[in-house]
Amino acid sequence: MAVEPAGLGDWLAHLESLHPGGSAGIELGLERVLEVKARLGQRASCPVILVAGTNGKGSTCAMLDAILRAAGYRVGLYTSPHLLRYNERVRIDGREAGDAELCAAFARVEAAREGTALTYFEFGTLAAWEAFAAAGCEAIVLEVGLGGRLDATNAYAADCAIVTGVDIDHTEFLGVDRESIGREKAGIFHSGIPAVCGDTQPPQSLLDHARAVGADLRLIGRDFGYEVHDRQWLYWGRSARGDSVRRGGLAFPALRGARQLANASCVLAALDALQPRLPVAMQDIRRGLGEVHLAGRFQVLPGRPTVVLDVAHNPQAARTLAANLGDMGFHRATWAVFGMLADKDIDGVVDALAGRITHWLPCTLTGRRGASADALAARLRARGLEVAGEFATPADALAWALERAGEDDRILAFGSFLTVAEALQVLGRPA
Repeated sequence: MAVEPAGLGDWLAHLESLHPGGSAGIELGLERVLEVKARLGQRASCPVILVAGTNGKGSTCAMLDAILRAAGYRVGLYTSPHLLRYNERVRIDGREAGDAELCAAFARVEAAREGTALTYFEFGTLAAWEAFAAAGCEAIVLEVGLGGRLDATNAYAADCAIVTGVDIDHTEFLGVDRESIGREKAGIFHSGIPAVCGDTQPPQSLLDHARAVGADLRLIGRDFGYEVHDRQWLYWGRSARGDSVRRGGLAFPALRGARQLANASCVLAALDALQPRLPVAMQDIRRGLGEVHLAGRFQVLPGRPTVVLDVAHNPQAARTLAANLGDMGFHRATWAVFGMLADKDIDGVVDALAGRITHWLPCTLTGRRGASADALAARLRARGLEVAGEFATPADALAWALERAGEDDRILAFGSFLTVAEALQVLGRPA
């Protein structure tokens, strides 16, 4: 590169130029990352937790981060994708990495790249590690981007690996059934390392791989779990030594939705396994679960009409969203700002939520992968669902809904990170 980019925007444009697919370019494999990682001399100096899963990994990462920071650790958190700003992907001690920190990290990766054609995500993963190392992080939480086995984050040796759950998504890369997808996600399990699984019916391929590599597998319902007691819950599991652990009287996590108790249980199972290296106290767990925040995951905004934001973009996530909507109080009608990517299981998502939505407002998402409003509307009408209008953008659909919804109604914006991002911008809410 002849001239170094001048700012974060220029750097991100440079990252997009390195791969024909731009920021959405996907080319699985660890060879490129490992090659540049070695040139950078990147080595772990603190515990690393790697989190994969079809759904729930963002919430799990957020809870890990919140609890560990409550315990006084300086935590590096890497997640994707972002909603409003790239900086959201790299958080250090609870704050987004600044432009200068990211630019410095990008420059170090670029200097070590020596012509290796990294993808956008690979470059960003290497740079996040550089930022964490420069900040002296005492614990690092990495969210897997896609799958697990060949994801760039798997280039870093995890001290504990979590798979929140396995369902159908990204079939063009991971396989068309749960067994194929489970095998890819289990690729983050390694010999002798605690491996936590929050799937109540894990694919046999995941179990077989954990056994084959000699991972210390901990399954929800067998090795750890939770019980709901009125307005509190109890966690049960085992310590790093194998002793029984019970933690009662826990308040529900600040993240809404029944599924969050399973995610929180995965978090506590991982922290139990890492207790000798990352000790946390009950007060840290309580505080972390009470303060955790994550935009766009069944996010219910104050005011009337009620506005709900959810990035659900596959059938499993849509079923969870439908259940969460059903658990809310009465709403006269639900207006759905609905935007999805064309390569997702649109029919499966619609079917999961059809009974919860009164008025559908399909909208076009930008980019080559975005589904058009008329294509979404055709799918909805084919199922006999009421399409209130077709919109050029999620912002247009949300503005239309806000004008027409009554105080006792509910507005739902869902289907993609892109849909929720536009809704946040219209509403003037931070990510």
